[in-house]
Amino acid sequence: MLGVHLGLVPYLQRVCQELGRLEPQPVYDLCDHLERAYQSRAMIFVIGNGGSGANASHLCEDLNKCTLKDFENQSRLRVLSLTDNTPGITAWANDEGYDRIFVEQLKTYASPGDVLIAISGSGNSPNILKAVEWANANGLTTFGMTGFSGGKLKTMAHKTIHVAIDDMGIAESIHQVVFHWVVDDMYRRISGPIAQASANSTD
Repeated sequence: MLGVHLGLVPYLQRVCQELGRLEPQPVYDLCDHLERAYQSRAMIFVIGNGGSGANASHLCEDLNKCTLKDFENQSRLRVLSLTDNTPGITAWANDEGYDRIFVEQLKTYASPGDVLIAISGSGNSPNILKAVEWANANGLTTFGMTGFSGGKLKTMAHKTIHVAIDDMGIAESIHQVVFHWVVDDMYRRISGPIAQASANSTD
């Protein structure tokens, strides 16, 4: 935890430094795949543990709601955070093991052509890796969100957005910054034409 050793200003400077090092192309690729999923009515699944699980829930909520201009008539992104099915998670974890909590949900809901966003700061969470392995073998496109060295997830996922810092808090924070931009970009792609048409009609 770098904040144990760094004061506020150098800590924030380090966050800015790591943001500047982020490779943008995988983020653009994620948005392209989300747009394709929107157009084809494919599902988008998001998974993570702990703080990454909170990020998964937050991303799901934002993609569902904050990409829309017209709440009544507009087609919507089909996004599901598999971190939020508490009864299902505890049933699988209790009976079969925590490493199965995501993959078993994918077996229920997923189809070829869907997208899986897998968030793991270490890149080595067994339940994340098991889900990505199954998704890769069953026709889903997989995106990893990682920190530290990226772990196994960095090479297992089809695409990886990697924050190369050995600090979980900063990695999770940068993941969230990326997700907020992704949501804004999806609004532009999905609702931008509607918003522009609405503006033109009032000119």
